[in-house]
Amino acid sequence: MHEKKINMKDVIKNVGKVIYRGLKRAFIVMKPSLVAIGLGLLIGLMIMIIFDAGDAFPALGTLLIGGFNGGLRGIGNTLYQAAPIILTGLAVAFAFRTGLFNIGASGQMMMGAYVAIHIGVRYSLPGTLHWIVAFLAGMLAGAIWGLIPGLLKALSNVNEVVSSIMMNYIAGNLLIILIMRYVFNSSYSRSLNILRTAELPLLTSVFPGSTANIGIFIAIIVVVIAHIILHKTTLGFGLRASGFSMPGSKYAGMNTKANIITAMTLSGSFAGMAGAIAFLVVGKNIGTAFEIFPQGFDGISVALLGLGEPIGALFAGLFLANIRMGAFYMQRYSFVPQIIDMIIAVIVYVTAISSALQIVFKRYREQIKSWSKRIFKKKEGQ
Repeated sequence: MHEKKINMKDVIKNVGKVIYRGLKRAFIVMKPSLVAIGLGLLIGLMIMIIFDAGDAFPALGTLLIGGFNGGLRGIGNTLYQAAPIILTGLAVAFAFRTGLFNIGASGQMMMGAYVAIHIGVRYSLPGTLHWIVAFLAGMLAGAIWGLIPGLLKALSNVNEVVSSIMMNYIAGNLLIILIMRYVFNSSYSRSLNILRTAELPLLTSVFPGSTANIGIFIAIIVVVIAHIILHKTTLGFGLRASGFSMPGSKYAGMNTKANIITAMTLSGSFAGMAGAIAFLVVGKNIGTAFEIFPQGFDGISVALLGLGEPIGALFAGLFLANIRMGAFYMQRYSFVPQIIDMIIAVIVYVTAISSALQIVFKRYREQIKSWSKRIFKKKEGQ
């Protein structure tokens, strides 16, 4: 028996080819998002140059560096902000993949946040058990709030965009009533602080002075689970099939109504987790003035930028949280942090347009090719 010698040069060459093909494939997939980010930052830079040309480039650098401007504390605060944005982005992206538009992530997050705070304030449970119960209850509250538009869509064909928007406003007003009734701090017109035992474990030993907690790890685990459900399970296949073609799924014998309800319930649970993670921190309170949680609408941006994929939502959420933190540090120059909203708006619009153009090109590729050939032939004939 002759042992075959391993040629290290060939091994390295083959590994290099695999990595190159993987990066090339990833670049093709991410190209719409990368183009959108580039255009958004370019337009943001142009606006900054108009208002203050001297500070424009340093401010843009500060914006891109984001939480790293503040060292370990800034990175920790960025990760704390990223977790709810990732999960609301996942909520919207998961619904996207099943052909639904869950614009009610904000309301689902509110219900998750309130229930988590309620348990954190009014119940005394042993150590670790307290925050686990509060977190799971917040997740359940978000799931129930997502279930309602899912049922309306499945049973009465009520458009989920309309019903989920309405649920946002119901949640916003209900939140004020519940806070004032059960967990109100009259001295500050805000909800009471949760008990220490209800607080998610902090990461202050790694990121001293920050509000970072294990929420970022929970968000990453949930994203991986959602990806596996969508792409590796029978349930995920049924959900994606319903999203691709509802009539086709019905013809194939799938229970499309159950798929709609399941998708909206799971989507709501992700947003409920976001609310629990954001407010299971001592000192993080909800006010009694009416407001819609902005992270819910950031979730729409994250889902679009992440191209409707759970893994995409993870990276898009980290990027968005980083530049939002960069906008905070950008105030050292002559710019207000609201400029980031303009940049994000441009990124979302360009992402949506480029994705739509890709869909149109894929669907009508042959017609576009034949039309372009006819145009060139006419020009050559002239």
